[in-house]
Amino acid sequence: MMTVCKAVAAGNVASNRELIDGHFLMNVKLPLSLERPLPGQFLMVRIRGRREPFLGRPLSVYEFQRHVKNVTCEFLYRVVGKGTQFLSQLRLGDAVDVLGPLGRPFEIYPPNRKIVLIAGGMGIVPMTYLAGHYRSSGAGRNMKIICYAGAQNADALVGIERMQTCSDTRISTDDGSRGYSGLVTDLFARDLRTYDPRETAIFACGPRPMMKQLAVMLKDKSFPCQVSVEERMACGVGVCLGCVTAVKDDWGKRQYKRVCKEGPVFNIQDLIWD
Repeated sequence: MMTVCKAVAAGNVASNRELIDGHFLMNVKLPLSLERPLPGQFLMVRIRGRREPFLGRPLSVYEFQRHVKNVTCEFLYRVVGKGTQFLSQLRLGDAVDVLGPLGRPFEIYPPNRKIVLIAGGMGIVPMTYLAGHYRSSGAGRNMKIICYAGAQNADALVGIERMQTCSDTRISTDDGSRGYSGLVTDLFARDLRTYDPRETAIFACGPRPMMKQLAVMLKDKSFPCQVSVEERMACGVGVCLGCVTAVKDDWGKRQYKRVCKEGPVFNIQDLIWD
C-alpha cells in the first residue's frame, strides 16, 4: 500500500507566552491548506533555519481554528529538553515549519451519553481538544463530559480554566494543595461505580504510571477506553522506529507498534505495561 506523505506547512508565530513556570502557550498562523487535525493527532513543529535540533518536536493540538485567510493552531507545551527550550524562545513573526496532522486519532462515540476524560499533567492538552470537539459537534450537546485532571501540586496545574468551559472538571493534586488530595486515578476510582459501561466512554492521557493504574482498574470491566500514549519521538512518521511500545496481538502475544504511526491512540487493554 502506498504511503501518503504529508506536506510541510510554513507558518509564523502569532504569540508564545509562558503561562506557568516552564509551560508555554504558542499560537501559530498556518496556510489554509493544512488539514484540520482530528482529536488525538499531533503535529511536528520545527524552527525554520535552525540546524539543531534537525527534527521537529511532536506537539499535541490544543486548539485549531479556520479563518478566511489562514488557520491558527495552538500548542500548550512544557519545556523538557533542548528542542522545547528553543521553541520557548520563539517570538512574534518567527518562522516555523509544521508537518501533519500525524498519528492515529481517537475514535469518536456519538451514541454515548457520558464522556469521561482523565488527564495527568500535560495530558490535559489532547483531552481539552477532544472535549472541545465533542462540545462543538451536534452529538456533544446531549452528552455529559466529565474531566478528572491531576497534577503534582496546585502550581503545576495548567489549562484548567479552558477545560472547565467544556466539561465538569474535577481536580486532584498529589499533595492536596488544590482539589482532591491524592492521585487522579484515586479520584476517578471513587466515582467509577456511578458510571454505566453501556453509556460511558473513557479517554485518558498522562504519565505511564497513571495509565498503568487505570488499566488495572478497568481490567475486568467493559468500559471502552482509549488512551493517548506519551512517548519520545524523533521522525514522527514511523521511519526511525524510535517510539515503539509493546502491545498484545490478536492471540495475546507481545508485539511492538510505533506510537507515531499506529498510535498515539490505543485501546488501553491492548497495551502491555510491564
